[in-house]
Amino acid sequence: MATCSFLPNALCRFPAISDQYIRDARKVIDEGFKGLVRDYSSVIDTIVQPLQWFLNYLEKLFTNSPWIVVLAVMMLIVYFASRSIRITLGTAIGMVMIGVIGLWNDTMITLAIVTVSTLIAIIIGLPIGILMARSERIQSAINPALDVMQTLPSFVYLIPVVVIFGIGKVPGLIAVVIYAVPPMIRLTNLGIRLVDREVLEAADAFGSSSAQKLWNVQMPLALPTIMAGINQTIMMSLAMVVVASMVGVGGLGKNTLQAINNQFFTFGFMNGFALVAIAIIFDRASQAFGKRLQKHSEVVHG
Repeated sequence: MATCSFLPNALCRFPAISDQYIRDARKVIDEGFKGLVRDYSSVIDTIVQPLQWFLNYLEKLFTNSPWIVVLAVMMLIVYFASRSIRITLGTAIGMVMIGVIGLWNDTMITLAIVTVSTLIAIIIGLPIGILMARSERIQSAINPALDVMQTLPSFVYLIPVVVIFGIGKVPGLIAVVIYAVPPMIRLTNLGIRLVDREVLEAADAFGSSSAQKLWNVQMPLALPTIMAGINQTIMMSLAMVVVASMVGVGGLGKNTLQAINNQFFTFGFMNGFALVAIAIIFDRASQAFGKRLQKHSEVVHG
C-alpha cells in the first residue's frame, strides 16, 4: 500500500472490465442459453429418453431381483471374466458384507448407474481414441478438449448439465459420463500408438488392410492399455457418483452426501466401504479379463 502511494493508480490497480459490463454480458449469455434450451426442450427430452428407459430398467432389474440371484449372476460374470476363484470369492464376500450392513438396494442403484455410464463411456471413447490414433490432426483437435474435461472441477460439470437437462438421474448420468470418458479416449489412443512398428510392417507385408491391421493386430496388442482406460473410467464414475448425487442421483452417492452434510462418520464410512468394494470388484475382474484376452490373442497370432 505504501508503494502504491508513489505510483500511478493504473499500475497498482489492474485495469479490469467494469462490473456493469460483466453483469450485462452474463445476463445476455445466460438468458440466450436458457432460451435456446427452452426452444429445443422437446428435442432434448427425445434424445435423453432412451437413457432414462435403460437406466430405469437396469435399476429395477437390480433392485427388484432376489439378492441371491443378483449375487449368483455377479459371481458368474466375475468368474467367466477372470477365471479366478480368488476374485470370485472376494466378490461374494464384499457383496455379502454390503448386504449385511443394510446397503444392498443403494448399492444396486449405484451399480446400475456405474454400469450404464461405463458402457456409454466405452461406446463414445473407443471410436474417438481409434480416430485420434489414426490421425495427428484429429488428436491435436481433441486433446485440448480432453485437457479441459480432466482439469475442470467436477462440480462445474453439473452447471450446464442442470441448465440443459434439469434435475434427475439422467442429468447426473450425463455428468458422470463427461467426467469419466477422457481416460478411455486417451488410453485407447495411447495403446494403439504404442504398438511396435515392426509388427505393423509385418502385417503390411502379409497384405493386411487398414481395418485388418486395426482389429487383428493393433487392438489385441493395445488391449492391456485399453483395459486400463476402462478401469480408470470405472473409478472416475464411482467418484463422480457422489458429486452427481447433488442433482438427483440416488444410491450410495446420496447417502455419502447426507453423511457429509450431517457429519455422520459411521454412515459415511459404511457407504465409502461399499463404493470401494464395487471399485475393487470391477477393477480385478476387468484386469483379469484383459490379461486373458491378451494371452488368447498372443496364442492366435503366434
